[in-house]
Amino acid sequence: MAKPTRKRYSILFLVFVTVVINYLDRSNISIAAFAMRDELGLSTVQMGIIFSAFAWTYSILQIPGGIMVDKVKARILYPVILVFWSIATLIQGFISSLSAFIGLRAAIGLFETPSYPLNNKIVTSWFPEKERASAIAVYTSGQFIGLAFLTPVLVLIQDALGWRGLFIVSGAIGIVWAFIWYIFYRDPKKHKKVNQEELTYIKEGGGLVEDHSEEKEQQQFTFDDLKHAFKYRKLWGVYIGQFCTGSLFVFFLTWFPTYLVEFRGLDFIKSGFLASLPFLAAFVGVLLSGFTSDFLVRKGYTNEISRKTPVLIGMILSMSIIGANYTDSTFLIILFLSIAFLGNGLSSITWVFISLLAPKRLIGLIGGTFNFIGGLSAVITPVVIGFLVEDGDFEPALFYIGAVTFIGFCSYLFLIGKVERIEI
Repeated sequence: MAKPTRKRYSILFLVFVTVVINYLDRSNISIAAFAMRDELGLSTVQMGIIFSAFAWTYSILQIPGGIMVDKVKARILYPVILVFWSIATLIQGFISSLSAFIGLRAAIGLFETPSYPLNNKIVTSWFPEKERASAIAVYTSGQFIGLAFLTPVLVLIQDALGWRGLFIVSGAIGIVWAFIWYIFYRDPKKHKKVNQEELTYIKEGGGLVEDHSEEKEQQQFTFDDLKHAFKYRKLWGVYIGQFCTGSLFVFFLTWFPTYLVEFRGLDFIKSGFLASLPFLAAFVGVLLSGFTSDFLVRKGYTNEISRKTPVLIGMILSMSIIGANYTDSTFLIILFLSIAFLGNGLSSITWVFISLLAPKRLIGLIGGTFNFIGGLSAVITPVVIGFLVEDGDFEPALFYIGAVTFIGFCSYLFLIGKVERIEI
């Protein structure tokens, strides 16, 4: 009997790189922010609005984006949205007005809308349940490891080419990658290098190798489907938890470099390298969480223990961000923030709950709803912090993040209950 091929890992690599590019185009604004504010005369409140604009469209359109994921093949959908959000990224290098920045950030959010529901659908199709948390951890780590290694690189690019050059380079990378994705990606049953043994291994392990977008009856959206996305307490548990996890992540994605440079008085180049350390910690956290979770599954522990435990521990560690308010030591500040982001990494395998809880034919819709609620953190948090730090003091902002994280801990602990697929 032939051994199963392992093509699913090369597919996972494609998703990983796409996530890195996705977050490159979300986060480059945080690197450019200090120079933009100085050149364009923007206030912290205006900068907060620019940070937030991405999430206006990204969060509001998650549900339509999730429905699109259920209907359109990943090979087509991903390169199309990649090209459009990369063009919007690139154009930022040629504008100067507040309204234009807001519009382009909103455009990036619009075209990135289907990306994470699409990532989840791809992994749910390509990986059996016992490998799924690890797979989710690997591609999710792209948002951390990419930013960890890219943050110093982006700082150096900006130092050499200016903040406008930073946007142009970022956009060009995404356009090239869109063509690479189209050339190499295929769904499981249509991939010529996948043998039947690997397909059987995935399917028998709970992977959804069938392409439901080809079944016409699956394409008919009804409002009853939408009701299913909001009627279950366990789904609200992961929705609220994702909002709270996202709030800490959004702080690092937007205001963190400004915090180091303006509030803590660090040199811009030095801050770029120090800013990478919490992302490295988060990278370690998300991989540790995913592989530990799958290890516990293989050892026979229930999903309640194997899936929830890393997330709950991560939420507790994330609250340590408040500790940075009580020291002036650069070492301790980075240590507290790294521990907090390590916790954020541990709690970032939450997409595994969608793959385990969502009705099979509504994975895209439920994933979109999940990302919609989570994405609201990117709408609210940058603006809230912009107002909280208007007088130059970041301490209230860190208290806010710590309090929201505690709410997320309570949500996972008390609302989700038994982790099992909802049958409709």
